[in-house]
Amino acid sequence: MAEISVVAPDGVPEVRAGDDLAGVLLPALRSADLADGDILVVTSKVVSKAEGRVVRGGREEWIDAETERLVARRGPMRIVRNRLGLTMAAAGVDASNVEGGSVVLLPEDPDASARALRAAIAERTGINVGVVVTDTAGRPWREGQTDIAIGAAGMVVLESFVGRTDAHGNELAVTAPAVADEIASAVELAQGKLGARPCALLRGRADLVLARGEDGAGARVLIRADGADLFGYGAREAVVRAATGDPADRAPFGSPVTAEELAAALGRAQIDTAAVAEDEVGCSSARRAIVEILAFAHGWQVVGDPKDGTDLRLQPCTP
Repeated sequence: MAEISVVAPDGVPEVRAGDDLAGVLLPALRSADLADGDILVVTSKVVSKAEGRVVRGGREEWIDAETERLVARRGPMRIVRNRLGLTMAAAGVDASNVEGGSVVLLPEDPDASARALRAAIAERTGINVGVVVTDTAGRPWREGQTDIAIGAAGMVVLESFVGRTDAHGNELAVTAPAVADEIASAVELAQGKLGARPCALLRGRADLVLARGEDGAGARVLIRADGADLFGYGAREAVVRAATGDPADRAPFGSPVTAEELAAALGRAQIDTAAVAEDEVGCSSARRAIVEILAFAHGWQVVGDPKDGTDLRLQPCTP
């Protein structure tokens, strides 16, 4: 029988800038009988507070400062890709549980924060634990929020079942559970949003904890590269970005598609393609503006100007 348990202790005092985070958390964790193979989960807010990431100023100005790219906006709400590569509302800037006129920013480097906390616990207790730093995020197509891992050390964050077979002999091709995110969400159930329990221990997955001295790749490997995600912009923003055609916006649309895929997209827009080759598509110039927008969104571009004004030549963009 498989069994996983979570303990979220009470009694953690308010964390302030410069506090020794391991020293603050360990007294509360003693009641949970910390052991090798446990996974310690801490909220990014207490990590940020200890690291002096509580700053003065308005929330909007700090969202601007933490934003790398706007993904979508609906009224005052902004979904952005922040400086850590995370796509989330308000760039992860938090104005709750902090005095007025201040906001909490995410840690400078959540993986480094996790490594430092793991090392401090090992040094003071001799116990080998994995560490996960969490934050709350929404999910496309789903109401509500869950906690995710934004930092990790000493543990596997992404299991791969590729190449393994199920009970029926079927080979698994893309199955890769994001176990660090699953742990973050499971632990949040015990912590509670208003429970003042910023840390918890998950026990029962010692197989995910790495040997002493091995910190692993961290939670950053869970972040898809810009352009590898299928949803680099919100629906409205994607239209505007493609219509604008700024070369700086190419990356979120991903790598150039094949000539056949581009021809199919042009066909859906009722634009006839004159020729299709491995690296060139020809089409009518009658609706040039639409052709250029579709080409940009698919990683292609119009090259040269047709001499007779009838046909356009499209080629894939170079990286």
